[in-house]
Amino acid sequence: MSLHNIYYKFTIINLHMYRKIILLSLCFIVTGQIFAQQQEKKAESEKDIKRQERRQHIADLIKREEEGALIYNKQSLFGFKLNTDGWTAIYEHGKYKTINTTNTWFVEIGERKSHKEERITPSDPYTGYPVGNSFIYGKRNVFYNVNIGIGQQRLIGGKGTKNGVAVSAIYGGGFSAGLLKPYYVTVYNPNTGETQDVKYQGPSDTVFLNYPISGAGLTKGFGEMKFMPGLVAHAGLRFDYGRYNELLSALEIGVSAEFYTKDMPIMVDAEAKKFFYNAYIAIEFGFRK
Repeated sequence: MSLHNIYYKFTIINLHMYRKIILLSLCFIVTGQIFAQQQEKKAESEKDIKRQERRQHIADLIKREEEGALIYNKQSLFGFKLNTDGWTAIYEHGKYKTINTTNTWFVEIGERKSHKEERITPSDPYTGYPVGNSFIYGKRNVFYNVNIGIGQQRLIGGKGTKNGVAVSAIYGGGFSAGLLKPYYVTVYNPNTGETQDVKYQGPSDTVFLNYPISGAGLTKGFGEMKFMPGLVAHAGLRFDYGRYNELLSALEIGVSAEFYTKDMPIMVDAEAKKFFYNAYIAIEFGFRK
């Protein structure tokens, strides 16, 4: 066989191979494009489904809100309670659980007072003008409390309309830290002829009760504060009159109880006790999202 014939046959074989390679390459390219288009269409279809579901969810929320339902993910509120035995500042955080139930945790800081407290404002005997700081006669300790706990808000009645009032039951409990700060007054000591700041020293103390002339100031005695552990529980009704779901405006009424491991003396002439209970009314503001 001549070299020319060998070269010719080799060229024919190479052309067949090139054609097969080109055809296979074209098949891979076309198959890849078809697969990519199918995947793209599938992704777009899934996005369309998610968009439709999101639109439907938003439409449902708008409808429920217009019907007066409280719809949110979480809420935060600040408030102030006036108790029958003092005052309390509150912070509450809530996590939406169902349309009727919200799980909450709370922090409260307040002061418990005795019903025997009577504030006296010292005055000049000649002019009648106030002189010095006012004080509470016979007060032995200032009783602060810090409460931390968990609870629930359970919807009893929806707003009915966007401008209505939602009524919810509020209940919870947790731990309480009772803090006793000695109460100081400024007295005139007839034995020394000088004024000094003193606290109650016991039944034999005559200077504290007989010669007070002024209050010693709010910060006096903080370094001598004593801690008493306890438990707290509360229950009430919350009336939410906020017009929009994003804002919370409410009035709350209820009862609260605290129990401490030791007696908490407040007044010299009142029996110290471990158990405290009160009724309260609170004004609350906050936001939801």
